[in-house]
Amino acid sequence: MSRLRRAFLGPVETLRGDGRGWILLTVAVGWLFTLGLRFLIPTLLPQVKATFDLDNAAAGLAVTVIWGGYGLMQFPAGLLADRLGERAVLATSLALSAGSLALLAAAPLFVVFLAGTAAFGVGSGLYGPARGTSLSKAFPRNDGTVFGITLAAGSLGSAVIPLAAGTAVAAVGWRFLVGGTAPAFLVVAALAWTTLPEPIESGTRPDGGESVVDARTLRDVVRDLLRALRNRNVLLAGVAVTFYLFAFQGLTAFLPTYLVTHEGIDQGVAGVIFALLFVGGAVSQLGVGSAADRYGPRPTLVAVTAAAVVTLLAVPFVDGRLAWSVLVLLLGTRMALAPVTNSYIVARLPADVQGAAWGFLRTCLFIVGSTGSLFVGAMGDAGRFDAAFLALGGVTAVAVVCYAGLSPRA
Repeated sequence: MSRLRRAFLGPVETLRGDGRGWILLTVAVGWLFTLGLRFLIPTLLPQVKATFDLDNAAAGLAVTVIWGGYGLMQFPAGLLADRLGERAVLATSLALSAGSLALLAAAPLFVVFLAGTAAFGVGSGLYGPARGTSLSKAFPRNDGTVFGITLAAGSLGSAVIPLAAGTAVAAVGWRFLVGGTAPAFLVVAALAWTTLPEPIESGTRPDGGESVVDARTLRDVVRDLLRALRNRNVLLAGVAVTFYLFAFQGLTAFLPTYLVTHEGIDQGVAGVIFALLFVGGAVSQLGVGSAADRYGPRPTLVAVTAAAVVTLLAVPFVDGRLAWSVLVLLLGTRMALAPVTNSYIVARLPADVQGAAWGFLRTCLFIVGSTGSLFVGAMGDAGRFDAAFLALGGVTAVAVVCYAGLSPRA
């Protein structure tokens, strides 16, 4: 029993102490709600389309706007994290997200709904860079594990929140489900403000290094940013993530709609199947993050991405609820790429521009990746959903090549 306890709880016990456990808990819970709500909209797209009389392309545009706004905020969020500290940025992100959800729930017209999606993209976009740098600073020796735990929490939220919404939407309506989540964001915003460390002008960070909050000019930041981005491994990993995100956005934006309209599956059952995507993601993120710390990022990333290609190419050939359940669970393992890639890139960025460089990279890759939902929506309107998923498999194959070219992380 003691051996089993060490195997499963030992890595977690090493993450506590000096307030680090609270940092991990707060960041993980915030990501649970942020990511969970981002996937709530695709789950409710059938009802949103009916409310505003939309086609697939317009519905896909709404999802693209969320991720586009998210992407646009990554670079500013990184700069703000370097200058103001992670506490202020994370708390502000959660509070702004709460306000945008209230706007979405009350939208009388589709143009107002689009404004709400943009606002949610901007608010949630503040979260990513500060989430990454706060974890990297607090857990420099086991960042793969804590990234895995945090992103697994996001996957849990992405499974539970859309599943509950798909079950309850017929009874309470999509507006109540969206607006009713706003108070949870406010509670976590207060938790972030009270538990995360304050930024300091000098002294030490949680990992014992020097503080990176300083008074450098914008020219200094840009110069150091360009220096950081010339790293070959950072560029290769960034290109791989861009292709991965394009496929991921296309898959998650329209998988529930595909199951309902193309496969003839009831929306409640489709919601359960969609939730399995994130169950598979949560389980794989926990295991793969630890595996990358032990065996190295490159072989881990190549193996997971190659498996993701196979599962995407299988989408047009699957039939039946049981087969779909198994495939969607396997499709979720592609989410294990995120913690490994994130920790790999962040660890290779200079500490003095870590937030800014990570934010700039995320802006580029999320803006390009966000167009995946628009692509699949347009293909769906043309009656070529199957071809769209095959194309997403081909895009993911490019990411395999990029990951194979990475150097092992020291």
